[in-house]
Amino acid sequence: MARILLLFLQGLVAVYAVHGIFMDRLASKKLCADDECVYTISLARAQEDYNAPDCRFINVKKGQQIYVYSKLVKENEAGEFWAGSVYGEGQDEMGIVGYFPSNLVKEQRVYQEATKEVPTTDIDFFCE
Repeated sequence: MARILLLFLQGLVAVYAVHGIFMDRLASKKLCADDECVYTISLARAQEDYNAPDCRFINVKKGQQIYVYSKLVKENEAGEFWAGSVYGEGQDEMGIVGYFPSNLVKEQRVYQEATKEVPTTDIDFFCE
């Protein structure tokens, strides 16, 4: 009985240790520079402000630089979104990675071409 109670308590700890939610997928595939999507594709500059509608997205201010890591493959009527992190204005290091509309930015420098098509996973749309 004590063993069962201990297993139950460990399960509760595991559930409460992870805070977050899996959101709907925005696309089933993404374009990256490598198979793991860890290398920076490009550096872009925001052309206008953008307020994130939910935790999958990032807030962006006009003029901020964004490091782009992947580009979602557009499906159906969905908009085209890229994943990246904002750098600039009071931030000493890269921030949280999130999605933003591609038409919001202008690419300033391409580091590597996004030629690897990779399936998205649930973790791509996980929100903490």
